[in-house]
Amino acid sequence: MLLLLVLTVAPSSGLAAELDGRTLSVLWAVPFAGLLLSIALGPLLFPFKWHPHYGKITLGWALAFLLPCAALFGAGTAAANVMHAFSAEFIPFIILIAALFTVAGGICLRGNLHGTPALNTAILALGTVLASVMGTTGASMLMIRPLIRANDNRKHAAHIVVFFIFLVSNAGGSLTPLGDPPLFLGFLKGVEFFWTLKHIFPETLFLCVALLAIFFALDSWYFHKREEVLPPNLDPTPDSALRLEGKANFLLLGAIVGLVLMSGLWKPGIAFHLLGTEVELQNIVRDVALLAVIGCSLAITPRSAREGNDFSWGPVAEVAKLFAGIFITIVPVIAMLRAGTEGAFSAVINAVTGPDGRPIDAMYFWASGILSSFLDNAPTYLVFFNTAGGDPKVLMTTMASTLAAISCGAVFMGANSYIGNAPNLMVKSIAEERGIRMPSFFGYMAWSGAVLIPLFLVMTLLFFRG
Repeated sequence: MLLLLVLTVAPSSGLAAELDGRTLSVLWAVPFAGLLLSIALGPLLFPFKWHPHYGKITLGWALAFLLPCAALFGAGTAAANVMHAFSAEFIPFIILIAALFTVAGGICLRGNLHGTPALNTAILALGTVLASVMGTTGASMLMIRPLIRANDNRKHAAHIVVFFIFLVSNAGGSLTPLGDPPLFLGFLKGVEFFWTLKHIFPETLFLCVALLAIFFALDSWYFHKREEVLPPNLDPTPDSALRLEGKANFLLLGAIVGLVLMSGLWKPGIAFHLLGTEVELQNIVRDVALLAVIGCSLAITPRSAREGNDFSWGPVAEVAKLFAGIFITIVPVIAMLRAGTEGAFSAVINAVTGPDGRPIDAMYFWASGILSSFLDNAPTYLVFFNTAGGDPKVLMTTMASTLAAISCGAVFMGANSYIGNAPNLMVKSIAEERGIRMPSFFGYMAWSGAVLIPLFLVMTLLFFRG
């Protein structure tokens, strides 16, 4: 809708114009900041107003950028920037999210086991590994219900869900572009598919092993408390053998991985131009094939499997609406960051850059992490990716440690609050529906402050001192 609105008034010339970040005031960042603050605070402060109207609010912030841009720089410039944001980033992003969500939502794990500390740790470890293959959202939706069923005879289960969010909904998605939206955006910008696996595996291993060890110790303490486990006659779901429904979706999951790899490896050198934006053939093939995967999953998956997962399109629709606004309003922010010290965000550039002009990795880690804690981690990654220069070839080589710091901060610290990453709130909602009394917004932050922040400090000393 936003793209069509701009295109209807766009002249035929000048469509390839780009915004010059050196000429923009910091006021151009207000729509982006306003939208992110609305996403962060709206569900908390005005839940009954936010959920029915978040699409309209998002549209309002997008128009707050588009209309002044069209008036001051021309409708052609506005149209060209929207086209670039949609064709190069938003459309591939939302198609991949929808494909992973659809395929994962067709795999239903039935049955129940006894939730001992060892079993719970094993489930968390499995979910953590799956997160980098099927995405944090897909892995979270697949694993959270079996984990809750396994522990519905326990008096204390909130801590299990909290660590599930730490590991499966966040840290586990750090090794591939499929794992977490920030990394897929990096892939779309030119970062190689296996780059994160090669460069942040030690950080991921340290954090995940530490969290699993802490969880096992804590869950063992809870489990062996007196009267922690309910008597067998009060167990809502007695133990039963596990079984999978919708197993054919694992083949489709492999197809998704193959298609994303194909788009990074196959370079036929054929491209099309839309309003000044270059769209490469391999990306068109990938996105069309992913749409076919979605259709195939819907056709072959038993209805009972999706019903068992409470599958609905609501989460995808919400992500699509919100990110359409995010990718539009972030346009002037990226332009100003690319202007470096000549732009309105020179203070940000100076804060993460040493006197010798070299990036300070620790500052990138914490700056991207702190913003990811309270704003969505995907746009936060984009902001600091561009703050570091935005050139994927440079960032993957001479500035590899800086890109690693940005990637780790955006992915790992999305676990610091319920609003840091989309699966966090989804998991919380499912747990509460199943009768688990989850910590409040600030109660959850007490958990993350006590468990995660010390680990991040250790990681800074181990990995980001340079």
